[in-house]
Amino acid sequence: MASRVLLALDGADTQYYHFSAVFVGGMGIFTDAYDLFCIPIISNLLGRIYYKDDNHGLLPNRVKGFVEGIALFGALAGQLFFGWLGDRMGRKKVYGITLTLMVVSSIASGFSIGNSRESVLTCLCFFRFWLGFGIGGDYPLSATIMSEYANTRTRGAFMAAVFGMQGLGIVVGSTVEIFVSLSLMKANAQPSQLQQDFVWRIILMFGAFPAGLTFYRRMKIPETARYTALVTRNGRQAVLDMSRVLHLEIEEDEECVSSMETPQPRFGFFSRDFMKYHGVQLLGTASSWFFVDLAFYSSSLFQRDIIYRSKGGLIPCHQLNPVREVFYSARAQLVIVAMGTLPGYVFTIFLIDRIGRRKIQFIGFFFMSAFLFTLAITYNQWVNKLHTGFLVIYSLTFFFANFGPNTTTFIVPAELFPARLRSTCHGISAAAGKAGAIIGIIAFLAKEPQNNCTQSDHEGLRVPLIILALAGCLGFFCTFLIPETMRRSLEENEIEPTLSDLEVEFGPGFASRDHGRVPIEP
Repeated sequence: MASRVLLALDGADTQYYHFSAVFVGGMGIFTDAYDLFCIPIISNLLGRIYYKDDNHGLLPNRVKGFVEGIALFGALAGQLFFGWLGDRMGRKKVYGITLTLMVVSSIASGFSIGNSRESVLTCLCFFRFWLGFGIGGDYPLSATIMSEYANTRTRGAFMAAVFGMQGLGIVVGSTVEIFVSLSLMKANAQPSQLQQDFVWRIILMFGAFPAGLTFYRRMKIPETARYTALVTRNGRQAVLDMSRVLHLEIEEDEECVSSMETPQPRFGFFSRDFMKYHGVQLLGTASSWFFVDLAFYSSSLFQRDIIYRSKGGLIPCHQLNPVREVFYSARAQLVIVAMGTLPGYVFTIFLIDRIGRRKIQFIGFFFMSAFLFTLAITYNQWVNKLHTGFLVIYSLTFFFANFGPNTTTFIVPAELFPARLRSTCHGISAAAGKAGAIIGIIAFLAKEPQNNCTQSDHEGLRVPLIILALAGCLGFFCTFLIPETMRRSLEENEIEPTLSDLEVEFGPGFASRDHGRVPIEP
């Protein structure tokens, strides 16, 4: 019966395939971080190359907004489209499409050409939109695939590990920027414009390499057994697929197969029943993701306060040639990632299945807001003195973003909703997050300092910091709308059903055990 297959998934021992799924699914998130976090440094280089004779060698805010934000628009669209498509066609069929988009668009971005600076940047924005489209589609698919194969004991850790590849993506992106710029710094004290042009093209094209490594593995993975069993109702194939990849032996009898292949009553996304059982939950996952991304992505705009200053800054305040600026900026970003971002992911992986998603999200939002308020209140003191304290507190905001809502918002939507709507709901939640990031970038871009070493340019950042802290507070309260999903089967997390509800969906044999109702054999 269907409960036998689902119980085997929930109780399976941790195996090689689980780690393989982390690598395959995580490479999409890795590519996301690589491309989205290297572009601010590249946009500075583009300004030095194409606007060196006007606008102080900086991209105009309107152009900078398009260059840095267009991939976010693509990601938002991709999350909605591929999230829906993953429920209609299956996770596996769509998975290869998103990876192909990422690889092709990364390479094409490096070949952005034109007979004027406007045409080059337009071409770059065009390919980065499609890059974002593929990246966005990978979010709901990677999260859903990992959740549907993991067991109940370690599901949170494996999903956190998939999302933790974002941290490695930032590290590798910064490292590539350092090595590419360092090679030209040693070869030539003053690189030519052609050499400078090669720097950003090589960096962007390298993003296709790690994603391409997983293409073969991604094409070989079978459809998830939960999708096959609960959505397409192909019981025999679900048993075969799961036995092959998880090395489990499940007795294939007619009762098992027929129960999965029998049509069951279902409600649709736009139905009254969906709103009754999941409307508030979807509001909770989407709104909390919106507020964390609003704060998380906007905070990156303030890195100039840390990396540019004569006293304590991570980049010398005097004028640098464009390639040296790439080197120092990438090095500074690496320091911030090492101090706050990566440790946050590691703590989440080890603790999420011990203290729960909801508690971690509460903790993360609370301390993010507290540290942002601290930066805002003491801001004028920090900018006039050494930056060590500012750097530590700023890094702690990233630590609690990742040991908190930046990770849990990725995990919970893939655990909470029905299998037939899981990818769609995750895509909607993720798209809400990207909407928050877009709003943050548009709203605060005008506040970004234009002169990196002039204190007056930094005076207006106190208010944006307070606004971001308030966004964290709103995210904290949105977390109350989300139930705890730790150590519960995905079918149990779908709704808070009565025993009869479960019997209607999966047949007799469901009872209470351990952490709530889970399927057991009669």
